[in-house]
Amino acid sequence: MAIAVLFAMGVHTVTTNERFNWPIERKYVFSDQILHGVSVTLQLTIASMAIGVVLGVILAVMRLSQNPVVSGAAWIYIWAFRGTPLLVQLLLWANLGALFPSLSLGIPFGHEFVTRQTFTLIPSVAAALLGLGLNEAAYMAEIVRAGILSVGEGQIDAAESLGMRRLMIMRRIVLPQAMRVIVPPTGNETISMLKSTSLVAYVPYVELLFAAQNIYTRNYQVMPMLIMASLWYLGITSILMTGQFYVERFYARGALRTLPLTPIQKLKLRFARLRVGS
Repeated sequence: MAIAVLFAMGVHTVTTNERFNWPIERKYVFSDQILHGVSVTLQLTIASMAIGVVLGVILAVMRLSQNPVVSGAAWIYIWAFRGTPLLVQLLLWANLGALFPSLSLGIPFGHEFVTRQTFTLIPSVAAALLGLGLNEAAYMAEIVRAGILSVGEGQIDAAESLGMRRLMIMRRIVLPQAMRVIVPPTGNETISMLKSTSLVAYVPYVELLFAAQNIYTRNYQVMPMLIMASLWYLGITSILMTGQFYVERFYARGALRTLPLTPIQKLKLRFARLRVGS
């Protein structure tokens, strides 16, 4: 009862408070600026996650290597990128030219064949991708490593006794089982990445939050524009959460006796119970 009262009070406040300015939000919610920002946000999320997953798998394999130099290099990378804030990393990439005005390709401590200005080689979009992707790789490395370690060593020993090579063992035995451990946190990382793209506004690069900021600097409707951006993030996140549920359900096959019910199946079950009860 108390929850219902609080919910009703919240709905009443949102619908009656004129400061929310819903008409101005409806005016801009599907404007070209906002839609462009949404498109850039989705592109950054996909590209950064792709970089993070690929590099994360490589780092995870390096961490599990018996070579101390290889495993140590991977550990230092993960330590550095997990130990510093993402916003700081984005700002460092965006202002790398202050440390290295130019980048060159040539012989170490010798002749330089090609030299370019850093700001031309690393524009805002590159700084955004480097900051998001390289930071995500550190987290994905630990997720993938945990998934690989979750597979029993006895299965690997059995596969080796059958003459299977390590790459084949990894592809056919380890990774299919490790996916049950890897997929849930990877879905969470994707959702987190979508929200982390808002930090790119400080690079600066025009994504969803930056587009909303550009609008409220002209119409001075700060809170309505921020609420509108939040609703966009909430809507996209909801879609990703739904997709994550079905992906996790797919990889749960063979591990669970009965798969969790989908939302549609739950609704059908509730309607069936209501009919029986009536």
